[in-house]
Amino acid sequence: MKRILIILISLMATAYSGMTTEEIIYKAESQMRGNTSYMKMSIIIKNDRWDRNIQLESWSEGTKKSFIKIIYPEKDKGVTFLKLNTDMWQYIPKIERTIKYPPSMMLQSWMGTDFSNDDLVKESSIVNDYDKKMLSEDENSYTIELMPRPDSSVTWGKIIEYIDKKTMLPVWAKFYDEDGVLIRSIKYENVVKLQDRFFPKKWIVEPGTDDKKGNLTIMTIENMSFNNPLPQDIFTLKSLIRRSR
Repeated sequence: MKRILIILISLMATAYSGMTTEEIIYKAESQMRGNTSYMKMSIIIKNDRWDRNIQLESWSEGTKKSFIKIIYPEKDKGVTFLKLNTDMWQYIPKIERTIKYPPSMMLQSWMGTDFSNDDLVKESSIVNDYDKKMLSEDENSYTIELMPRPDSSVTWGKIIEYIDKKTMLPVWAKFYDEDGVLIRSIKYENVVKLQDRFFPKKWIVEPGTDDKKGNLTIMTIENMSFNNPLPQDIFTLKSLIRRSR
């Protein structure tokens, strides 16, 4: 039995050998996204002044459509977000107002977290918008550098990802600006097997700049499903109001 377990572990570690760097990133991103996805999650925000907890539901289809609904705290309950292609809207039920985000706001913090608006609505695609270069490879992992393509409009000047060979998921990623300054790091933890994929249920975001030293954003996925049909009317401007109730 022990020998069988050793063989199985070895097969898992080598299952993706011979893949190109492009294929490795595609596999990792496909597991993180799916063709469609639904998630219920909580986000804890910590800084030197306060702690905050947000709970939300999100639906997405590929990289073009996303819908988010805040369900906690009470003061933000019912706030909704919609992304279609490169456009993003927010509906605030307390003032009954829909706001369309200009492109410049995609780089700003989402709800006070260390995620940007771009992150939450999955604006950019690592597969399509970045060139990939293998920096190193060992028995257990790949370390890959991603540089934006000249015609891509993206947030980051460089991304470094460390991908585990057994799960084909990123273990951590570091995000740099155009000047090579580390802006933030993300660690992916609590990996589970779900249907045809592995997925990290805990994401820890730590800013790298001095002005945000000590800040921390922890996102925990409480419920999730992938590649199931979604109601198509959810990705409409009418849903911003209808689903806020």
